[in-house]
Amino acid sequence: MDAPTASPGDLEAPRGSRVVRQRGRDLIGQPLLYKGTAFTEAERDAFGLRGLLPARVTIIEEQMALELEHIRRKPDDLERYIGLAALHDRNETLFYRVLAENLEEFLPIVYTPTVGRACQEFSHIMRWPRGVWITPDDVGRIDGILRGAADSGIRLVVVTDNERILGLGDQGAGGMAIPTGKLALYTAAAGIYPAWTLPVSLDVGTDRADLLVDPLYLGYRAPRLRGPAYDEVVEAFVGAIRRVFPAAVVQWEDFKQHNALRILERYRHRLTSFNDDIQGTGAVVLAGLLAARRDDGELATDRFLFIGAGAAGQGIANLLRRELACGASADGGAPAFAMMDRGGLVHIERQNVPDDLRPFAVDPAWFVQAGLSEAEFVDPVAVARTLQASVLIGTTGSRGAFSEALVREVAGRARVPIVMPLSNPGDRSEAQPDDIMAWTGGRALVATGSPSGDVRVDGGTRTIGQANNVFIFPGVGLAAIVAEAREVTDDAFLIAAHELASLVHPERLARGAIYPPIAELRPAARAIAVAVVRDLRDSGYGRQYRDDEIEPAVDRAIWWPEYQPYIPG
Repeated sequence: MDAPTASPGDLEAPRGSRVVRQRGRDLIGQPLLYKGTAFTEAERDAFGLRGLLPARVTIIEEQMALELEHIRRKPDDLERYIGLAALHDRNETLFYRVLAENLEEFLPIVYTPTVGRACQEFSHIMRWPRGVWITPDDVGRIDGILRGAADSGIRLVVVTDNERILGLGDQGAGGMAIPTGKLALYTAAAGIYPAWTLPVSLDVGTDRADLLVDPLYLGYRAPRLRGPAYDEVVEAFVGAIRRVFPAAVVQWEDFKQHNALRILERYRHRLTSFNDDIQGTGAVVLAGLLAARRDDGELATDRFLFIGAGAAGQGIANLLRRELACGASADGGAPAFAMMDRGGLVHIERQNVPDDLRPFAVDPAWFVQAGLSEAEFVDPVAVARTLQASVLIGTTGSRGAFSEALVREVAGRARVPIVMPLSNPGDRSEAQPDDIMAWTGGRALVATGSPSGDVRVDGGTRTIGQANNVFIFPGVGLAAIVAEAREVTDDAFLIAAHELASLVHPERLARGAIYPPIAELRPAARAIAVAVVRDLRDSGYGRQYRDDEIEPAVDRAIWWPEYQPYIPG
């Protein structure tokens, strides 16, 4: 395919006329070049398409109307996912135009929650291979695999090892639906040109017995690789990326907790990379908290109880701690936040607390002095009461983890409590918004990980914001590419969080929503990219643009899906 090669310092999405070498059936088989019936009469003659297409020439708006008719006719969301994937496989420009102009409708289809079902059914619904699978047998030939997959213009790679897919756990080779979906959102929300992106699955086996015994399973049929052999695959992948795509930004996606944390720390200074589950989640949650407390400024005096202490919870706590360090700390020597996992309160005297969790462990002596017995360390309601928590954040992946008693306890500590059941898909959520509103008398500000409808409260309507990382990662990724960042810092995510919080309109906040609507993703991604490029410049981690160069550089890199005139080459 004739894809424009992106080189540092000269990153510009394709615009205007384009020279194309392919003709006839070869051209029809190129999804990023194919226009369907929108090829003009002149192009049909010039490229040997006469007779290969129906006679009528259409425009992209007509094609969109027809595709929307096709997709909306499907009987369920998984079928709509398959229909959109088929469009993606044959005509990428049209796919992205449909997605970009209908984000609120199709975001839940191409990503959460429907993508979870797509991962589970992947071996039975895959129609066309997209991206790169790397297995333990490929360690010595990853360079060649990457070169065979794309040209040197790749600027963004999303890679998963498939072990912690949403709240569903190990999905084996089916996890490829996640990086594919994430990159579709990068293009739809931030305009990153599709030819600059590559999804990758490190298919190191699976421990799911149902997949291993499925005769139609498409993945590497072996137990999941662990220990040094696993690390060897990751190291070989990183080395190959640095050699083959040296300008690429890498997003680590859906790695299980301890692997996610240690891989991020091991490589973030060697490879321009970030982990959306850790840093992106931290930024989107912090943005919601900042928006929620924008008018009363209480964030510095809030106390936060985390139910769930995995990678997502640690990412939120880490960024929150950076934010609170800039302002007042909790009063009376009380900890600003506490975390609970399956073992109860995470504290410094508890045995077998993982090393990556120790920075977030609290001193149990304070809780005992405040009246909490050691037997109550496993009781979220008692911990919330002792901490006087006013903000409740859930990342457990366990349905119903927020009990009515727990939510009522938190609601009693603040005029406007904040309750965030973030696990997805929706059937894994810690609590449902209508229950939270009932338990708090309609006072809570609620955000969920999956889409949620409005909730009726006392004759009025409360809008539930979605704490979706798609508000963060497209803008940050675009910024890292434009800035030619040598590292994606935690402060970049702090900047992104503040920028996103500023984009929540006052009237929307008055209705209870602490995030913008999904329809505003593209302007939000652009605003975040501009702010993060500036921060990377100021911190010395990015290209030294002048102030008046930053916005034009971001805008040049943003692609809008529309057909270009073709010139034979």
